[in-house]
Amino acid sequence: MSSSPEVAAADLEAVALQLHRPPRATRSVAHRCGCGLPDVVETAPRLPDGTPFPTLYYLTCPRARSAVGRLEASGLMREMTDRLGADLELAARYQAAHDAYLARRDAIEPLGTSVTAGGMPNRVKCLHVLVAHALAAGAGVNPFGDEALELLDDWSLDGPCVARRDDGDAAAGSS
Repeated sequence: MSSSPEVAAADLEAVALQLHRPPRATRSVAHRCGCGLPDVVETAPRLPDGTPFPTLYYLTCPRARSAVGRLEASGLMREMTDRLGADLELAARYQAAHDAYLARRDAIEPLGTSVTAGGMPNRVKCLHVLVAHALAAGAGVNPFGDEALELLDDWSLDGPCVARRDDGDAAAGSS
């Protein structure tokens, strides 16, 4: 697992349990859910083998991913994309989200590409990425991430998606 020094081993273990695989290129925990576990990680712009990885924010919590998947299946992304063509202010805010995403990623390591993730800035392709961006960057940065979050219930209400051992480390739990 590639990581930056600020990522605690317990957080990496929790993310591995959430994803059912070791996390790749994890730089930091970008957001924690109400239960205290990571639900979004920030990843390096390149995987350890040098492969570009433009998805800076990665939604890790299985409950959150499932809830967002249900929104995607509802046709919401198509509706959001259609609104981009009709609402110039919304399109400008989405462009600003794209620009902020690129600026953060390029501050870590420029990839030499304007590709972000989630379809920004011209369409809505992946709500998971947009929700992760909204959680990591805070309200008001990604309009579609914010809208999706408003439609979701608090995924931490049933407690952690993975259990913690008595020593504070994560252990296989109830996802």
